[in-house]
Amino acid sequence: MQLTHYNSNFTKRNFPITLVCDNVTNAPNIGSLFRICDAFGVEKLMLCGDVILGRRMTKTSRSTEKVVPFEITTDASKVITPLKETHQIIALEITETSTPIHTVTFSAEKPIALVIGDENFGVNESILNSCDAVIHIDMFGQNSSMNVVQATNIALYEMTKQLL
Repeated sequence: MQLTHYNSNFTKRNFPITLVCDNVTNAPNIGSLFRICDAFGVEKLMLCGDVILGRRMTKTSRSTEKVVPFEITTDASKVITPLKETHQIIALEITETSTPIHTVTFSAEKPIALVIGDENFGVNESILNSCDAVIHIDMFGQNSSMNVVQATNIALYEMTKQLL
């Protein structure tokens, strides 16, 4: 028998992870980020940039914006600066020096701030320079990137799997 929202036996849990979105503005992507933050027990979602929470976002989020703690600000760098004092700042981005996610051991000693970037341009260079680590997902096709939500799904799965 297929399980539903009402009879699944998953244990509800929160992880010390804050998802910082640097200019992710596409409404369906934002809605999907709310859903995966709920699914992976993310502590907080920080939406930075010109973000509008409208009908297209709520259709995709399936009401998870009502249960996921979130904040909207204009500038991700202003969010990162105070988080650096208390969190490990880890960006999900492909760079010349980024580390493959499957080789990283995530530590539970300090909360994690996972920074994801704009759908077209990725994480801002100045933010990348202030991160403690930059990780990427190895890819094997011709394309050099994947949708920000799909990449975030993979990263949060790996992180929460290790933090269990």
